[in-house]
Amino acid sequence: LSFHPAVEQLPTITVQTAGPVIALPFEGSFSMRCEAKGNPQPVYRWTKDGKAIDPLFDLGVKKERNNGSFVIHSGRLAQFQGMYQCYASNNLGTAVSEEIELIVPSTPKFPKEKIAPIVVKEGQPVILECNPPQGIPPRKIYWMTIGLQHIEQDERVSMGHDGNLYISNALEKDSRRDYCCFAAFSVIRTIVRKTAMSVVVKSCRLTHGRGGVMVWGSYAIPERRPSLLVPSGVQSEVRLLKGEELVLECIAEGFPTPVIEWTKRTEKLPKRANLKNYGKRLTINNIEEEDDGKYTCEARNSVGDTVHYFNVMVEEPPRWQPEPPKGQLAVVGSDVHIKCSASGKPRPVTSWRKNGQPLDDGPSSNRQVLDDTIVLHRARPEDSAVYQCEVSNRHGTILANANIMIISQYWTLALCVCISTLKCLSSRNKDDTTESVEGERFSVFKNGSLQINQAGKEDSGEYVCFATNSEGKSAITALLDVKVFLYKCAFIIRYFLDDGMLQIINVNQSDKGTYTCTARTNLDQDTASALVTVLDVPDAPEDVELSEQKSWSVRLAWVPGDDHNSSTTEFIVEYEESQWDPGTWRELQRVPGNQVTALLTLHGHLNYQFRVYAVNGIGKGPPSNPTDRYKTLPAAPDKNPENIKIQGHLPHQMDISWEPLLPVEHNGPGLEYKLSYRKLGVEDIWKEHLVKRHAFVIKNTPTFVPYEIKIQSRNSHGWGPEPKVVTGYSGEDLPTASPQDVAVEVLNTTLLRVSWTRVSLHILSLPQVHWLRKRSLLHSNRIPEERHFLTFPGNRSHAMVPGLRPFSEYRLTVNVFNKRGNGPNSDPVTFQTPEGVPEQVPILTVSNAQRDSITLVWAPPFEANGILTGYLLQYQLINETLAMGDMQEVNVSSADTTQWFLQGLGEMSKYMFYLSACTRVGCGPQRMEEGSTVTEASEISEAVNTSKNFHLIDGLEPGTVYTVRLLAKSRLDNASIFEDIIQTRVKGKREYLHLGVSTQGWFIGMMCAVALLTLTVLIACFVTRNKGGKYAVKEKEDLHPEVESQGMNDDTFCDYSEENPLKASQCSLDRGMGGDSDYGDEEECQFNEDGSFIGEYSGHKNRGSVRPSPVTA
Repeated sequence: LSFHPAVEQLPTITVQTAGPVIALPFEGSFSMRCEAKGNPQPVYRWTKDGKAIDPLFDLGVKKERNNGSFVIHSGRLAQFQGMYQCYASNNLGTAVSEEIELIVPSTPKFPKEKIAPIVVKEGQPVILECNPPQGIPPRKIYWMTIGLQHIEQDERVSMGHDGNLYISNALEKDSRRDYCCFAAFSVIRTIVRKTAMSVVVKSCRLTHGRGGVMVWGSYAIPERRPSLLVPSGVQSEVRLLKGEELVLECIAEGFPTPVIEWTKRTEKLPKRANLKNYGKRLTINNIEEEDDGKYTCEARNSVGDTVHYFNVMVEEPPRWQPEPPKGQLAVVGSDVHIKCSASGKPRPVTSWRKNGQPLDDGPSSNRQVLDDTIVLHRARPEDSAVYQCEVSNRHGTILANANIMIISQYWTLALCVCISTLKCLSSRNKDDTTESVEGERFSVFKNGSLQINQAGKEDSGEYVCFATNSEGKSAITALLDVKVFLYKCAFIIRYFLDDGMLQIINVNQSDKGTYTCTARTNLDQDTASALVTVLDVPDAPEDVELSEQKSWSVRLAWVPGDDHNSSTTEFIVEYEESQWDPGTWRELQRVPGNQVTALLTLHGHLNYQFRVYAVNGIGKGPPSNPTDRYKTLPAAPDKNPENIKIQGHLPHQMDISWEPLLPVEHNGPGLEYKLSYRKLGVEDIWKEHLVKRHAFVIKNTPTFVPYEIKIQSRNSHGWGPEPKVVTGYSGEDLPTASPQDVAVEVLNTTLLRVSWTRVSLHILSLPQVHWLRKRSLLHSNRIPEERHFLTFPGNRSHAMVPGLRPFSEYRLTVNVFNKRGNGPNSDPVTFQTPEGVPEQVPILTVSNAQRDSITLVWAPPFEANGILTGYLLQYQLINETLAMGDMQEVNVSSADTTQWFLQGLGEMSKYMFYLSACTRVGCGPQRMEEGSTVTEASEISEAVNTSKNFHLIDGLEPGTVYTVRLLAKSRLDNASIFEDIIQTRVKGKREYLHLGVSTQGWFIGMMCAVALLTLTVLIACFVTRNKGGKYAVKEKEDLHPEVESQGMNDDTFCDYSEENPLKASQCSLDRGMGGDSDYGDEEECQFNEDGSFIGEYSGHKNRGSVRPSPVTA
């Protein structure tokens, strides 16, 4: 929502740094961004680790001029590490950014230590611990010799996911003194090495002497059943976030070397599961919720086996559902709901803040926190603020700002008028001349923004936007400078030198090497060198060859291409066959990056060719050249159809369908399927059909009878494996029976328990309960029928029916239905619900507040839910802090009473009133309303005559201040149409003197002479006019003013106006209090929509007197 510049706005964060920020020492600077909008312009402050800081004084950095951002330059970075948070504030509220973590990594190092040699007997396990230092990921571990030769790894010797090197059973060749663990941190360009370790393996060969000569004997390594080196124990728990990579690892020791097998309990391993590290490591990329469960690794050799269970739980950090809370514009007195919905696993915890501070839910607070929602009851202007919603669980925290603006209805109307009537006209100043912006390239949007399409040099200049509305006009000037760049395409320059910094764009492999920078002066020079390593996807494997060719398998071998400084993580083998889908390559198998061969299991009767491509941390490389064609021999199918579906679309038949084998799975010509079926638990002999399609219909079956079905594939070379048996039902028919013995039990005014006798179990059917409200027991006349029904799962014999209305008569039936349709209804049952408590009274108002009394007016409840016996009125004294006094009660015993005059209240006191309607059962929910007594009594006049444009109030005291209100006639709404304060005049001695002089004889004679002189002048003027003489009307009035007009000038008589009707009333009241007053016959007047009078005094004038009458104060 865009506001007029004069409209105040809450601050809103528009730009913030997305954390975490990793401050690497070789980078020049690090920005902590925080920008916000608002009116007035927001003021910024920061906290670090929860404590307020000033970036200039505490960190030594300057904030930018127009926002809260600041830049940290590399240097002593350690002092800057911590959690930062930005606050943007103005006089309306405070917006808060999310926490920004600044990480200053230290150089990882292995500790200096002396490691004793590891001495073991041949066949015993060995664990070489790496314990790599922590650092900025990614981190890669390598085991090499001091000469940088990789330690050869296989099923017996392998590196674990923790970086340790495990030897399942040591051999003599494992003895060496330079086992070195290297940790590489690519982000900070650092490789560190641990102190070399020594392993000594004692031989288990038997020796004996012959003539003093030692002779080697045979091996005597004892066999040993497997046991797990990693992990320990029998079971472990793994928690990870959705989308991460699941890594499970089992490394076993034993002799012979154990083999690891992975399974998932109750189901197959996901198709995305990969086995790495010679089958010891199970990985699943992009883990999903359906991947959680219990996984099992089993280590087995010829002596025995061992098992470990992994309980995998997939969790999620907090996420907005569906989106973070938005700002709201609400009217004073309305209820505002701020909802902050988020999902996560474990369930996140929601906390709230207002303008960056924790909520203060004191006794005077009108806020109610309901888990993920804040409700502002009867919102007030001081509730306007920026509310922060922070949702967190152990995996993270998210924060959102919601700008809540509480305004009056009149302010809203004024704002809408201001925005809707604002118009912006754009023009351009060029060469000291002003021209209008027109043409197809210029577009002016509704908010006044100007868009120039295909801008050119000629569009440079000053642009002025003129904004006008009913309140005035304003202008803003913008300067546009269009730059023109010329490019020469003779050659592409990729190297740029700026202030001693060399920048290379579009880096490729030719850019790797050592770069030297030389700085020279007249006296000396110095140089510095940097090694540039270029990372890229791996090259395509070469020399892809086939070996160990068998009928339905082949071994594929290749030579890896250059990995371009990023180790190959895996190889992907693809195949293409020429019979069914020529030209389409499909993935066949994935191989760990440290293997260069793969044994491929193939289908029969296909003509294959293969290719391989490598994958590293940068991405997937290009594929190798395809191999020669390899044709497999035909064979019997090695699988049967899956996803068998059994349905009964019609009675007395059963439709069976399945997922057919893929063409490459036929393994030979002449594929067909043998369908076998029999009644479950009744027949022993299978009935069989041979079909070539993947669907079959069995007719003339009994209605809804269970069957056993199995489907086996075969081709011209034989049958597939023994199929699995599945169970299904034949077709169902329309139910013909209805539930019997229907009985009901009324549990309370709205809940019913209904039971019945189930229909035959040979029909698949679900029960339905129908009920109809016939009438209310409170009124004898019938009501419009309200029909309802509920469907219940399973073949049950009872159900609960909620949502009934109290004190009503119902009719209920039960039937069953299935896919074919509804069965007949049971015999109807009639029942009645008991009397309940009434609904809340719809309205409660406080009117006619006096010094010690108040009148309460209400309306009866819409639904009495029984026979209304009266009302319970309670009230208690409250103060500004909402502290409560003793509760007082009044029982209104008449059901027809809708107002109550309450006396004996304190003067100038505030009360809270509670009213509830009652029946014989009890009283319903309360309606609350506040009200206050006044300092002095007020009076209410008779009804205002709407045909006149004024109302006379008599009996007022001279020199007294009164409050005058105009009220609506209905007492259900005691709001004033308008209100003003007046003060009556004080009578003086001058008036009495005036009355006495007017009765003197000499005064009467003088007045008669004046009247005669005036008549003579008038006759002379009349004669002159008839002769053709002319003069201005104003001059005539000035020379001969009317006596009544002169008298009115002294009293400053004023007419009624639309702007302030009560001030006009005050003028007329003043005349009435000052003595005799003139009142004319009034024309018919009207009320404006806001209650003000329209019209003015007119007509003939006559004298009147003042009568005493009450006045509304």
